[in-house]
Amino acid sequence: MIVEEQNIITVAYELREGGPKGELLERMDANYPFKFYFGSGCLLPAFEQRLEGLEEGQPFEFTLSPEEAYGPAYRQNILGLPRQAFQHLGDNVLTKGNYITLTDDQGEAHNGRILSWTDDDVTVDFNHAMAGKTLHFSGVVLNIRKATVDELIRKSYIEEDGLRGWEED
Repeated sequence: MIVEEQNIITVAYELREGGPKGELLERMDANYPFKFYFGSGCLLPAFEQRLEGLEEGQPFEFTLSPEEAYGPAYRQNILGLPRQAFQHLGDNVLTKGNYITLTDDQGEAHNGRILSWTDDDVTVDFNHAMAGKTLHFSGVVLNIRKATVDELIRKSYIEEDGLRGWEED
């Protein structure tokens, strides 16, 4: 089998910033691999393109530019917000580097990272955590299998003991 749409793919990889010797950002090893439905539209398109056509056991190594990954970091996504907007979260949330989720007036959730704060304002970076980064992946395709009917319907990987249909008594 090869990596292609409607297959469940299992990979082990290291993700580093910038290149093969860069800072380790994430590791998915054989004990805790990354399993996904190929072609779901939920992963970075460039990530899937680099894996497409590989066979089980085949190693891979590639680099994604910020434009191929999570895009550039935009200055306009760094906002100063009134400190009172954080009262419901408690004072211990105001820690540099803390990730938070805030809901806007339309009810949409936005993830951000706290950069700094004063008595009146909190500066939050709402760029994706990997925005502006060049991402280097190196790993191996561990397993490829056809998606089950449930996975085809959901267009996502389901653990063996995971989601099941409702049974009527």
